[in-house]
Amino acid sequence: MKVRSFALVVFTLFSFSSLALFDTNEKEALLESEKNTISIFKENVNSVVHISNIRKVRRGGGGGLFFFERGRTELVEGEGTGFVWDKQGHIVTNYHVIRGGSQFFVRFPKDRTKYEAKLIGSESSKDIAILKLVEKPKKLNPVKVGSSAGLQVGQKALAIGNPFGLNSTITEGIVSALGRNIKGVAGVEIYGMIQTDSSINPGNSGGPLLNSSGKVIGVNTMIYSNSGSSAGVGFSVPIDTVKKIVPQIIKDGEVKRAGFGIRPIEKEELEYYYGLDVKKGLPIGFVFAGGPADKAGLKGMTQDNKSVYLGDVIIGIDDKSVDSFDDIFNILFEYSIGDTVTLKYIRDKKEKTARIKLEELKPRKR
Repeated sequence: MKVRSFALVVFTLFSFSSLALFDTNEKEALLESEKNTISIFKENVNSVVHISNIRKVRRGGGGGLFFFERGRTELVEGEGTGFVWDKQGHIVTNYHVIRGGSQFFVRFPKDRTKYEAKLIGSESSKDIAILKLVEKPKKLNPVKVGSSAGLQVGQKALAIGNPFGLNSTITEGIVSALGRNIKGVAGVEIYGMIQTDSSINPGNSGGPLLNSSGKVIGVNTMIYSNSGSSAGVGFSVPIDTVKKIVPQIIKDGEVKRAGFGIRPIEKEELEYYYGLDVKKGLPIGFVFAGGPADKAGLKGMTQDNKSVYLGDVIIGIDDKSVDSFDDIFNILFEYSIGDTVTLKYIRDKKEKTARIKLEELKPRKR
């Protein structure tokens, strides 16, 4: 009997030690790349939030039998992801995540509280928006902001978000291409986007794209897919673009853009409406009086009783070529109000240049 008891004790101890050894071996068996992914997730998951976009709509047409049929109800306009930018409670997300909403709620991982947030401002042309928490949790964990300037095709890229409402999901892949120009929600191409094969699905929009150091290199924005689900091609707005936008929105509620004081017209419109054929460049439709372009002597289109005449055609800004509205919009986005640029243009089939000091772009009347 004593022999049996001793054997049972030995077997039990051996079993526990084997399990402990197995667990230790499993941990040791993790590859360095796996450990890196686990570390990045743990460091960033509490910085990534779920955003609900609520739209208040009027219900009832007033034709019912009871007065209480009239009123307003709340509909979920959309859901997406965002991430904590700073200790003040600013949240970065996509413009299309908050578009059309009148009220916004933010949820953090493992926190059942719905925190209300207000919209600070947005830049629809880059699909970026900033919310600010009305009430903050006890602890906020801002992300570490990296740089997109030195990215290389093939380097590791990770996305954290809430695809299909599945909170705190991480996917891993690589930067599969750089410098993509993709049409955004505002109808203007977003230049220089990061292409990744990290799985990005509906609900991931507005979440961070991270490098192997756990720093944000982009904001996940859209996918290319016939089914609406990830097909291995996703796009992110570069963080260097975001870093230019966010401080301006926090300060002024908007991005103040620099411009020439012109109204351009696309070549296709020129040919369709006026029968004028322009092979390259961006034609100037109208020059606003007193603006930088006017002071530099640039000319827009003119007409008389017989015909419409072509004005100056912009072909470049400094060392960058211009061939469309998207070109000039994205090029000027990189400049600040007060910067001086060299404008290259064609007049009467001759190439000319002009030095122009940029001014704030504002809606203006002719």
